[in-house]
Amino acid sequence: MDERLSQSIDAFIEKEEANIWRDIARLVAINSVEGEKAADAPFGEGPKKALEEGLKIAGELGLETHNCEGHMGYAVTGGDGDRYLATITHLDVVGAGDGWQADPFVMRERDGFIIGRGVMDDKGPSVICLYALKYLQEAGIPLRYPIRALLGANEETGMGDLTYYNAHYPAPLFCFSPDADFPLINGEKGIYHARMSSKPIEGGNVRFIKGGFAPNAIPEKAEAIVFVPAEKEALMVKLPAVEAVREAEEEGGSLWKLTAFGKGGHASMPAGTVNAIGVLLHYIMDRGLASEEEAKFFTFALKAHDATDGSLLGIARDDGRFDPLTAVSGMIFQEDGCFVTSLDSRFPTNITGEEITEILQKTAGDAAIIRANRAAAPFWKDPEEPELKACMKAYNEVTGEDAKPYSIGGGTYARHFPNAVAFGPEHPERPHPAFVGPIHGAEEGASKAELLESLKIYILALLGLEQLDFD
Repeated sequence: MDERLSQSIDAFIEKEEANIWRDIARLVAINSVEGEKAADAPFGEGPKKALEEGLKIAGELGLETHNCEGHMGYAVTGGDGDRYLATITHLDVVGAGDGWQADPFVMRERDGFIIGRGVMDDKGPSVICLYALKYLQEAGIPLRYPIRALLGANEETGMGDLTYYNAHYPAPLFCFSPDADFPLINGEKGIYHARMSSKPIEGGNVRFIKGGFAPNAIPEKAEAIVFVPAEKEALMVKLPAVEAVREAEEEGGSLWKLTAFGKGGHASMPAGTVNAIGVLLHYIMDRGLASEEEAKFFTFALKAHDATDGSLLGIARDDGRFDPLTAVSGMIFQEDGCFVTSLDSRFPTNITGEEITEILQKTAGDAAIIRANRAAAPFWKDPEEPELKACMKAYNEVTGEDAKPYSIGGGTYARHFPNAVAFGPEHPERPHPAFVGPIHGAEEGASKAELLESLKIYILALLGLEQLDFD
């Protein structure tokens, strides 16, 4: 690494550090969960406000900005031609969920970490990318290609932002997405989302049930109101993960409110989590509280909770290139007299979305109706491609490692561009304190030192990419 360049970047980071945390806090303060659509807010008011604030921050940094009709936006340095390099992050977030120690939309700092919804996914990295462009602009380094910091507003719930962008704007020559793990993600599993619903059930015992806030997040809390006949009231004892509280009396029995607790996380990484929906359904089933029709559906639904590799559902697969398939149910609710639960599966190359639907329906029989609403195929890029080598060189120079790219189960913006990868900034191999929560979970946290390290990596990676010849 050029020592003078390294010292210049370090001096810039030291000068701007306080401003970086200030600007991340500005974005965290906006609840940018997808909301009701409007003409000027295609993904709701929250994502609109976050996008506007992100572009405002970019303008304050001296960057030229462009709002892509409310669907996305970008800051740019080095001109604004059609042949450009890019980073892409997003300013929308998943719902806060339960388990927070303080307001999730007020950023806190503790022992070298920032905590708040979006600090890592993906508002913190968004600000880091804007400051990478600020450095390149202030340093006056000649650029062969303009560089855009793309800011999305719908990554968490459909990526309609990118669908719009790709339909109306030219794709970058190469793009990396700081919305994953270091060192570099050169492959992503397929992503399958389905809605699994029962038939309409009349006169059941489960009067209300709700758990989860997004299909791609494992919930920490689930609730139900259940009719309990008098002869079964002795079974209603509290367990470590469940609270059972009598709500009201009814003739011949009682209504009980059940609240189950688990340990949340991202649906693509179920290891180490505890799905509160599964805890709740087991409590109901183990005590014989469900009616016959309810039990039929719950028995099927529990197949997703009792084996997150999909084996009980019949869809377990391993292709040797990616990690094995995962299957997670992130939401349960009632609609039009039916019980509905979601399924999020991250699948390798030896099964397709169509096959998953067919197998799920066969496994469910008449217990559930399966409707797929997303089936994105896996993608993989050769680690020897010059663009990937340029990114890896920057990472290894800054960290002193000899790391290699790898594949993941999560889905990022990268799969939607002709030439892109996911590139940091998380370090799952580095231990963090117990008070730091995961993305999509309570107490979502990010290491300040690691975010600043990623800023240096991204600056060097962009400079390395500028040296390449793109046909």
